[in-house]
Amino acid sequence: MGDTVYDVAILGSGMAGGMLGAVLARNGVSVLLIDAGVHPRFAVGESTIPYTSVLTKIIAERYSVPELEPLAGHQGIIEKVSPMCGKKQNFGFVYHREGHPHDPEQINQMVIPAWQRTESHLFRQDVDAYLFHLAVSYGVEPLSGTRIQDIDVDPAEGVTLRSDKGEEFRARYLVDGSGFRSPVADKFGLRDVPTRARHHSRSMFTHMVGVTPFDDAEAARPHRHRSPWHEGTLHHVFDGGWLWVIPFDNEEDSLNPLCSVGLTLDERVFPKTDLTAQEEFDDFLRRYPEIAEQFRTAKAVRPWVSTGRLQYSAHDTVGERFTLTSHAAGFIDALYSRGLTNTLEVVNALAWRLIAASKDGDWSTERFAFVDVLQQGLFDVHDDVVYSSFVAFRHYDLWNAVLRVWESTTVLPTVTLEQAYRRFLDSRDDQVFRDLEKRRHPGLPDPVGQDIHELLTFTRELCQAVEAGTLDPAEAADRVFAWIATSPCLPEPFDRGNRDDKCFEATPELVELAQKWGRTTAPEHIAQIFD
Repeated sequence: MGDTVYDVAILGSGMAGGMLGAVLARNGVSVLLIDAGVHPRFAVGESTIPYTSVLTKIIAERYSVPELEPLAGHQGIIEKVSPMCGKKQNFGFVYHREGHPHDPEQINQMVIPAWQRTESHLFRQDVDAYLFHLAVSYGVEPLSGTRIQDIDVDPAEGVTLRSDKGEEFRARYLVDGSGFRSPVADKFGLRDVPTRARHHSRSMFTHMVGVTPFDDAEAARPHRHRSPWHEGTLHHVFDGGWLWVIPFDNEEDSLNPLCSVGLTLDERVFPKTDLTAQEEFDDFLRRYPEIAEQFRTAKAVRPWVSTGRLQYSAHDTVGERFTLTSHAAGFIDALYSRGLTNTLEVVNALAWRLIAASKDGDWSTERFAFVDVLQQGLFDVHDDVVYSSFVAFRHYDLWNAVLRVWESTTVLPTVTLEQAYRRFLDSRDDQVFRDLEKRRHPGLPDPVGQDIHELLTFTRELCQAVEAGTLDPAEAADRVFAWIATSPCLPEPFDRGNRDDKCFEATPELVELAQKWGRTTAPEHIAQIFD
């Protein structure tokens, strides 16, 4: 590589690095993509949501990278990316109480309508490798098996990177997409100590074979729900944590027998012990025999990963000649599959600024300031909803209510994004997406952001009172349901304030009613997303 000075150096060739590298190179930016490892490799962050998929379509169209578009839908992934991925037709939640038989009425499900889309369980080693190879095919210079040991920044010229082998690399700008062990965060002391996250959890996870679909378990037989559990992402929730089951073998075209399994616990309630992760998982199953039915013939096929507290944050994610991307900047929890969403939000906001800077030479911190505002907002929204959920896990009525709050953070923002995507396809005017950056609450898009922010704040403050012991969980649940039932900003036909409607599916008829509500009854600022 000699004396080459790249426009952008990217640390980490996961989804953020690979996608951003492909976008930049496709638009004339010279990119060096550095990673300490090689592909293929194990990674989690395997479940997409509708907001993620719309963002994927936006990035593919906005930056003229058509090879990204298949990632926006399950059929495209199976046909164009990897036959090792599973489908996600629902978010499923089954509530458990230790020492009590499971109540079949204590289930919740949000169905992803097949007539609209099918989301995916991503076999990340294949998807990450696809994006890495795509980036290289567009001209990115790959540098695998290289660990960066030191970084120097010259505000006038750019960055110099030094590897543990003494090699030096230069770029005008640095994007750190490496994750928790961010060299940039370490170098410049960017971590909050302690993290500002309210939420607490640790996790252990692996891939398994032989996991029985929960639909076949005795505990699931009385369930009344719209979509088989095994056709989506299943969350077993209980006081103090949750367990995920993400199958890759749940549709006929998948060639993958594996299932992603992870147990996430509040480390204050379940402190880490000297037990191995497998021993701790087995001990958990003994305490929850109805969950254990899924795992009687299951075996881990790779070593367990076991973490300490997962939450970390950065007080600054943008600085002189550098930006941290989502997982280098901070992390909350895998609950609700927001990690990939936050990553793509950052890629979308960062890419056009880097492309412009490569053309006009303006690499000023001010140009990238919004990316920091965005990331801090995304972190806080995720923290609020997951913190409230973990508090709610102690009492089903409150959990049933808080889940509706989460639904509001995903449904209306997705509608907002889909509308912007349609407008861009009609006009091809990039201002459509730049206007989406005009946000009163940076973690949520306008025009729905203010209303959702108020609901999130209201719910979080109630949950803080519940955690402090000054408010009964049942009373908190009543207040959340009352807010949702009377809010003029949530689509009335969806009836999310009805606590007995625990399995939600946006059928064509219901969507038609919601659109009519949007045109005739919704407040003016909400009505505009139903145009």
